Amino acid sequence: MSDDGEMASVMGFSGFGKKARTFDLDAIFEQTRRTAIERSQRALGSSSDSGSDSDSESELIGPPLPPQYTAQDDDEHVRLPRLPGNAAHSDEDDDDEGETQDDDDDDDDNPVKKIPDTHEITLQHGTKTVSALALDPSGARLVTGGYDYDVRFWDFAGMDQALQAFRSLQPCECHQIKSLQYSNTGDVILVVSGNAQAKVLDRDGFNVMECVKGDQYIVDMAKTKGHTAMLNSGCWHPKIKEEFMTCSNDGTVRTWDLSSEKKHKSVFKPRSFQGKKVIPTCCTYSRDGKLIAAGCQDGTIQIWDRNLSVHTKFHCRQAHIPGSDTSCLSFSYDGMTLASRGGDDTLKMWDIRNFRNPVNVATGLTNYFTMTDCCFSPDDKLLVTGTSVKKDEGNGKLVFFERASFQKVYEIEVTNASVVRCLWHPKLNQIMVGTGNGLSKVYYDPVKSHRGAKLCVVKSQRKERQAETLTQDYIITRKFFYACWNTLTICVARNGSVSRLSRAH
Repeated sequence: MSDDGEMASVMGFSGFGKKARTFDLDAIFEQTRRTAIERSQRALGSSSDSGSDSDSESELIGPPLPPQYTAQDDDEHVRLPRLPGNAAHSDEDDDDEGETQDDDDDDDDNPVKKIPDTHEITLQHGTKTVSALALDPSGARLVTGGYDYDVRFWDFAGMDQALQAFRSLQPCECHQIKSLQYSNTGDVILVVSGNAQAKVLDRDGFNVMECVKGDQYIVDMAKTKGHTAMLNSGCWHPKIKEEFMTCSNDGTVRTWDLSSEKKHKSVFKPRSFQGKKVIPTCCTYSRDGKLIAAGCQDGTIQIWDRNLSVHTKFHCRQAHIPGSDTSCLSFSYDGMTLASRGGDDTLKMWDIRNFRNPVNVATGLTNYFTMTDCCFSPDDKLLVTGTSVKKDEGNGKLVFFERASFQKVYEIEVTNASVVRCLWHPKLNQIMVGTGNGLSKVYYDPVKSHRGAKLCVVKSQRKERQAETLTQDYIITRKFFYACWNTLTICVARNGSVSRLSRAH
């Protein structure tokens, strides 16, 4: 030790440093344990004094909170420290997420928010009424028919912004097109026109089948092999891909098999209250294909079991005003509800289980066409139909009714002509509309809709290629001229009109 002191005096400092501190670890651990017990007891005591029963969610889990957090007021909630990777998270973010979730819930509850009408495209079918519309099950192709006898084919994937049809034909010559529909497999199209024979075309418009025409001199229409008067409507069976149905002014509804074009499959004959023949103006299958429904000119709606064609299963004799043409019947997706669009400017909804009186009625919906549509939305919460207008007297509209309350919840002004056909495709979530001035409109939403019109609006219009003409100069010599003249002389001589021609002439 004396050596250390001498060394320190020689080097000019008092010592080599302070003595290291020593800690009693046992005492420190004991003090920490007591402090933790006291804080836990204090926290439990404060919670018991508040008089509220603590749930499992409010019980303390883990070690007690530090003093700076326990010193906060009771009415302020404790903010947990931010975790790594979630540094931007805050209570305001929680509020925003809650509001967003509430908005999504509101959209789910409000069917109007699901209507895809933010964007539209217009397809020019012609200048006359578009009286038929059809989309294949996949939504890739649209086919339109009109009073101009034309059927046009549109391919969404193949079109550009010019929006031109890739094929146009007249399958029924000089007869107006009444109805078009793709089969449930999408490979063939049923064409119903103003003549007595329905046709089936393939996807490219080539003829597959033509129904036979019946004998118009036979009184009993069940004894003829086919229709004898103008067709009004037709549709495919929803489950059996080879079967379809047509109705006609001859007072019958007939089912057909695609493999047998020489004779109908079965006949249903609507009857009035007196047992007389009535004309069906529209027909449809139920969603499961077990029922066949027809709307008639005397205002009745008659429904048969598909396998029993003699007597009706359901019969409403005063569904619409007698003499008005019921233009459309449509079953809901759940199969329990039937909607009917009447020529008496009404839209009615019926419950199949109680078919005597309509569930709901909407009036004031002008209808000038015998094929004005009505259809259900894909979620079955809305019912849609179109309205008719006279020329230069307003705009045709798409009107949306809520199925539960049958209140008009939305409408779209389409154009300054009648809205005849409307179709809401469940897979595309797009609405197709046929109008009285030759237009076919497609309504869609870039977010809520899928494919369809979205495929063609993003493609720029193709530039027209100028045809290159190649011209070749022909040199006509005297020898070539004399050779042609001799050939002409021989031909005329053989015909016997002129006996002799000389070169001088």
